[in-house]
Amino acid sequence: MKLKGSVLIFLLGVMGIGLFWRADISPYFTLLAKRPCVCDRCLSEGDSLFDQRFSKFDEPFLSVNYNLSEDNFNWWKDIQGRGQILSVYREKVERLFQLVPASAHVEASSPDRCRTCAVVGNSGNLMKSHYGPLIDFQDFVIRINRGRTKGYEADVGNRTTHRVMYPESAVDIDNTTIPVLFPFKLTDFDWFMKALSTGPSGRKSKFNKDLVMLLNPAFMRYVHVMWLQKKGHYPSTGFMTVVLALHLCDEVHVFGFGADSDGNWSHYWEQLRDKKLKTGGHPGGEEYKMIVELSKHQILTFYTGW
Repeated sequence: MKLKGSVLIFLLGVMGIGLFWRADISPYFTLLAKRPCVCDRCLSEGDSLFDQRFSKFDEPFLSVNYNLSEDNFNWWKDIQGRGQILSVYREKVERLFQLVPASAHVEASSPDRCRTCAVVGNSGNLMKSHYGPLIDFQDFVIRINRGRTKGYEADVGNRTTHRVMYPESAVDIDNTTIPVLFPFKLTDFDWFMKALSTGPSGRKSKFNKDLVMLLNPAFMRYVHVMWLQKKGHYPSTGFMTVVLALHLCDEVHVFGFGADSDGNWSHYWEQLRDKKLKTGGHPGGEEYKMIVELSKHQILTFYTGW
């Protein structure tokens, strides 16, 4: 009888553990399996602000088969302050895609990894920040326009995986850095094609054409309308890069945005001469407030400088 009693107690214990596992632990592991990434918190894990503003834009980059609508084209051409023709735009895009990949390579999200991004703006508030190691630690380091690293490594790092630029802000980059090209006007496509072509004298292209990512003008409008509620003439390159990073990564770290300690919108590598210079046609104040709001909601992490 004692043996039977012991067996019965053992079986009841096993059943109890099984029930406890199913009721309390099993759902936890099921939840983990369904998570889109292994970050402490993934971007898509429900937030009211996130849900209101961040319905992902399906095609942030142009591809050979993407057909820009006339409505989106008309918005895009208006930021240039001049009349342009949709058929000419399509012809230029078609020619460009004879030089670059048919679509941008974007690393897909995965439940077994955490894709981290550092978006490095150019604000003077980066000086003496000592953010360099933290920036370099991220999987992707996205720099904007002419943002420099040499001589500023302690504050801005020295790694660059992606460089956002347009003709007026272009810099030479190495063969492994991904050029993220922002077209603001039709003539930008002409410059892109020239920069990507090998000249008759054997001059090499300015960057690796096999890595090119070309921002979709419709994405620019999406940021203007959805994220900035149509404030300002059009969004800045920096703010569009922040929203783009939210499409590319599971965890986004933002550096170098906003005014410096004197309230000036300066660059960390140069002396600001015009103290009254703000952000031009860009709604810099609204963009900054949105980044702060995103940080409060833990959608991104914002480093404000020292």
